[in-house]
Amino acid sequence: MRGIDMFNPATPVKTQSANTREFKGRCYLDGRTSDPSEQGWMCGSPPPVEKRVTFESDNFLEFPQLRWSLSHMRELLPTVNVWRGRGGGSHFESEDKAPEIDSLEFTDLDGCERRFDEALYETYTDGIIVMHRGRIVYERYFGALERHLPHACHSVTKSYAGTLAATLVQEGTLEETKTVGYYLPELRGTAFEDATFRQVMDMRSGVSFTVDYDDPYSGIWEFSRACGWRPRTKDLDGPRTISDYLRTMSCEGGHGEAFAYKIVDTEVMSWVMARVTGQSFAQILEERIWRPIGCEEDGYLFVDPAGMTVSGAGLSCTLRDLARFGELIRREGDWNGKQLIPATAVHDIRSGGYSKSDVSHPRELSYRSQWWVTNNEVDSFEARGLQGQRLHIAPKAEMVVARFASHPIGESSANEPITGPQILALARTLCG
Repeated sequence: MRGIDMFNPATPVKTQSANTREFKGRCYLDGRTSDPSEQGWMCGSPPPVEKRVTFESDNFLEFPQLRWSLSHMRELLPTVNVWRGRGGGSHFESEDKAPEIDSLEFTDLDGCERRFDEALYETYTDGIIVMHRGRIVYERYFGALERHLPHACHSVTKSYAGTLAATLVQEGTLEETKTVGYYLPELRGTAFEDATFRQVMDMRSGVSFTVDYDDPYSGIWEFSRACGWRPRTKDLDGPRTISDYLRTMSCEGGHGEAFAYKIVDTEVMSWVMARVTGQSFAQILEERIWRPIGCEEDGYLFVDPAGMTVSGAGLSCTLRDLARFGELIRREGDWNGKQLIPATAVHDIRSGGYSKSDVSHPRELSYRSQWWVTNNEVDSFEARGLQGQRLHIAPKAEMVVARFASHPIGESSANEPITGPQILALARTLCG
């Protein structure tokens, strides 16, 4: 098996040119040249072999192919639907501020002066919506993405799951001090047994989980094969479902001692929710959020070979429906006079938790209920996903930014030096 990052197996071009950008000493096609319509991925009847993007070939998350696949994940992996319900989507008022926003200038963290619109290409943006006081003031699509097409959210999915977990805690359905073993007998005698529900909500379990993309046997690779996210070779043994994989894990420290960002804590958290409610994560998401806020389109979630949803990174949805979720959270769980999420749950998320410095620049962050909380002038907090997915909520600016991207580098450190200052400059402008 090739030593490729399951989320970021970017294939560099050999030499730098006017149409490439350099990251970590390697050159990649730039945001315009790598546009899927320009590259011709999956065009033709059938597409030429060299232009096909398939699961079996293991190229669907390689760059630049991923610029097509992130908007077509349902064609590549098994999924379960998240139904929008009957009727049309909830209505958004619009107030076009595109000319003003496009021309907005800001300084990135490397000291470069940039324009808002050009920065979108620099960060491989697939789509972006800006909402101010509940109205859409900016909306643009690029590459393979269209208004009606769902796009992979990656780890933004965690924040949907964390919000639902926080809701169940506030309602008393779940107790955050009870252990995983109390709720899941299957995990008694495993590394997760004595971790509390709160500890897995905040990713403070002491479970050992390695993320080494050059090692085909690291935890992230084993998890991806177990849940069916990557092809399995015939000679490779190991767990074949999420639940089987979670039972194999060991501890490297005490629960609650340190924060460590790992998808397996999210999967345990969602397994507990499913056990207590008698509903899958997809069903809870549909009934608690998707239908009540009037999403325009169905969403969908990847499922493992046993039919369990991948709640740590498996959601795909449209950009407008992601913005709806952001607006629900900005309104502290209220949607047209109905309290869908307890306001106390949103307050608890915004209170923050474990603090750390951002990997891309010295900025204090904290993590609570699967959300990143930023210590800045507009009290923002956000959901983040690999390749540049982001849902940013800035209460003081009355702003929500929903953004999909397909950056060749998965980690936030590749796009944050531009995206962070870009969003903050936007918040300052809308405040003014």
